[in-house]
Amino acid sequence: MSRAAPAVNQLIDTFRHQARMTRYVVGINLDGITQEESLVQPQPHGNCANWVLGHLVYTYGRALPLLGQEPVLAPESLARYERGSSPILDASDARDVGELLAAWNATSERVDAGLANLDPDTLDTPAPFSPSNNPDETVRSLLATVLFHQAYHAGQTGLLRRIAGKDGAIK
Repeated sequence: MSRAAPAVNQLIDTFRHQARMTRYVVGINLDGITQEESLVQPQPHGNCANWVLGHLVYTYGRALPLLGQEPVLAPESLARYERGSSPILDASDARDVGELLAAWNATSERVDAGLANLDPDTLDTPAPFSPSNNPDETVRSLLATVLFHQAYHAGQTGLLRRIAGKDGAIK
């Protein structure tokens, strides 16, 4: 075993920890949020909690094949939540927040399982896509970006909880 093997395993463990923390933060911040509350828009601009949650599920869904896992919901069924899509202004345009939370939890479980079984040699292979259009994107750098992205939006769920009139969930 090379000296690099423990470092790679530590990196994968770190990725798993980050993903678990993000799952926890999203879960606690959106616990008890109703459909109506999930649609409250921050002013003057931004996306509601429903959009953010759907976007998180969509993003992990795109990354799951890298981890040998299938998306919980078909990516095309979540097109409404793609990066750059317009804010949800009509309740009929949103998925049920309970359904999205269930998909988030199932998706997060698949991310953890995929990371747990990830072949370390895969990390340095070219990534199939790059959100930043990096021609040198690897699975390692893409996973780091995806995990940062998810944590960024997890933080937004705390603010959106308060905007919806709920007390903060993380004390």
